[in-house]
Amino acid sequence: MIQTYFPLALRLIAAAILGQTLFFKFTGAEESVWIFQQLGAEPWGRLGSGVAELICVVLLLIPRTAWLGALGGLGVISGAIVSHLFLLGIEVKGDGGLLFYLAVVVFVCCAVTLWLRRAEMLAFFRRFLG
Repeated sequence: MIQTYFPLALRLIAAAILGQTLFFKFTGAEESVWIFQQLGAEPWGRLGSGVAELICVVLLLIPRTAWLGALGGLGVISGAIVSHLFLLGIEVKGDGGLLFYLAVVVFVCCAVTLWLRRAEMLAFFRRFLG
């Protein structure tokens, strides 16, 4: 039972966190705009990362492509974590570090998902890369 629900829970948690941030990125919410201004990437960085996150969410929700969504999610969220650690700080605009900690949760969920689905990923690369 845990072999069925644990991997699904990881994917749903990562997809939910990534998905809920899309509203803020695509509507130009004040905090989101501020973050990307600090990074020198407003508005294209905000919108581009939103599109990348949307693709990851969709891929995470489809069992056959979950490994690809997890791989993409690791890439996207690694950028967020690095930005927090070196440019923005853990706490952003008085959020108590919430955005940073959610990014860490997404990173862990995607990393474990990718590990659990590594056989699918390796099979893909063997098939298409020879």
